Amino acid sequence: MINENYILETINMIRLYNLDIRTVTLALSLRDCIDSNIDVVCENIYNKIIKYAKNLVEYADEFENEYSIPIVNKRIAVTPISLIGESCKNPDYVKIAKTLDRAAKDVGVNFIGGFSALVEKGFTKGDKLLIESIPEALSQTERICSSVNVASSKAGINMDAVLKMADIIKKTAEYTKDKDGIGAAKLVVFCNTPGDNPFMAGAFCGVGEPECALNVGVSGPGVVRAAIESLEGNADLSTLANKIKQIAYKITTTGELVGRKLAKKLDIPFGVIDLSLAPTPAQGDSVAGIFQAMGLEHAGAHGTTAALAMLNDAVKKGGIMASSHVGGLSGAFIPVSEDAGMIEAASKKYLTFDKLEAMTSVCSVGLDMIAIPGDTSVDTIAGIIADEMAIGMINKKTTAVRIIPVSGKNIGDEVVYGGLLGKAPIMSVNHLSSSKFVRRGGRIPAPIHSLNN
Repeated sequence: MINENYILETINMIRLYNLDIRTVTLALSLRDCIDSNIDVVCENIYNKIIKYAKNLVEYADEFENEYSIPIVNKRIAVTPISLIGESCKNPDYVKIAKTLDRAAKDVGVNFIGGFSALVEKGFTKGDKLLIESIPEALSQTERICSSVNVASSKAGINMDAVLKMADIIKKTAEYTKDKDGIGAAKLVVFCNTPGDNPFMAGAFCGVGEPECALNVGVSGPGVVRAAIESLEGNADLSTLANKIKQIAYKITTTGELVGRKLAKKLDIPFGVIDLSLAPTPAQGDSVAGIFQAMGLEHAGAHGTTAALAMLNDAVKKGGIMASSHVGGLSGAFIPVSEDAGMIEAASKKYLTFDKLEAMTSVCSVGLDMIAIPGDTSVDTIAGIIADEMAIGMINKKTTAVRIIPVSGKNIGDEVVYGGLLGKAPIMSVNHLSSSKFVRRGGRIPAPIHSLNN
């Protein structure tokens, strides 16, 4: 049972510590929009999005005002578009992207995700066409987000897809170089991608999902930090973990209440709560700040990975007790550009690329919103992706790479995107060659524990 008294307890969390519902995401299947004629497909897609999402923003705003809980983003996630477009005689994925963008604009959502392909075992014709169209699609739209799953614990790592996506990332950044490569900030490469993730850029409506559902992403790094700081300074780590669980329970309860009531008003099923500590560039709303409250001098110090592992686990344990349907990513995000503390740590070189990679073994996503020199080679980017996919594959967890090679920028420079995307220092990468390895092609086989049928 949801206890509305918890809503009252969160008032100070909202006012003082940046508690928010980061997103309400309408997951929508487009499988019935398929047709051999591309114009009919686009018309079907547009009409279906308008039909189901026309009241999403209006109703979300009403609930935001009713409960005084900020709902930062309203979003849509659709069936991977590679599946929808490949039925056409003459598929035009850029045209579909523009249709999605127009529909998203007309219903007023911030982003629409699902310009996606799932290629962990290989490519279909539609997959190849969609992937090739990503740079053009993201450079000619405003609200489209794209994701490609290239690995899984069951299938292994599709190294042909890894190399291809490294090239696509470079091209997407180049196509949007007038905006410091912002297109690459809306493109993510996944291992073990979940089909119910409400967060961008990786959200899509998985093939096993219902016709329509409302998935909610709740955030609150500032609340967790305040809870830790309320403890006595000598509190042991067991006490600290328990405190995080308690506060995660309350945060999740808030999202569950608003999500279920909003879904009911929209007359669609409630999907999942994704309890992910998604930071913002605002002061006091930082995962890195939680590490400092735990006792580390700053993010990047020895012990950071251990602190993140404990945080991620405690958040999940507390959140899952508050909802019957916790899903998506659920844990803690460590995006560099979107977290004030991470920005500072990276700028002061407390936080290196290698340390970030180590942290991804225990966070809920991976290498996220990292700006690198624009002249970084495709092969080096492919090596970065391959390493991150391996961490996810072996550990049976979701990992991802959202990396931005910024044209004309070098180590020591900074790129500013504003809003939730924040700003980031250009970080150095290892310049040793990965070329011969990543260009061997084929698949890295799945680990032995994948044979668990």
